[in-house]
Amino acid sequence: MNLLGILQVSASGLTAERTRLQTVSSNIANARTTRTPDGGPYQRQMPVFEAQSLGDEFGGMLTDKLRAPVVTSVVSDQRPAEMVYDPGHPDADPETGLVAMPNVNVVEEMVDMISASRGYESNVTAISATKNMLLKALEIGR
Repeated sequence: MNLLGILQVSASGLTAERTRLQTVSSNIANARTTRTPDGGPYQRQMPVFEAQSLGDEFGGMLTDKLRAPVVTSVVSDQRPAEMVYDPGHPDADPETGLVAMPNVNVVEEMVDMISASRGYESNVTAISATKNMLLKALEIGR
């Protein structure tokens, strides 16, 4: 794989991790949203990653392992809503006083945010190392 291919993999990784961070921030922002335009509480969203082939430069198993991550879709978490007793809430069931709360666990979202942040940092580090290698290669040519 050439150095530009490495940059392409890292740039794709940056885009995927940015999407993951945006999804996490949306989940945290809507952790208490009990009414959406679709009706019912907010559903946690999760990005789906897929490896994208960059070509057959190396061939064999190495090419299969070096693939750029891309987000293919964002899906809703199908876990049921949490039922919370709050009879004063506007969305509470008049008979039971239960409110359907979103299936967002803020602690889980914070772990996802830290993981996505570390992934983003590692891709930035890879881009920086690749840039330094390119600069050193240009210095050799002088």
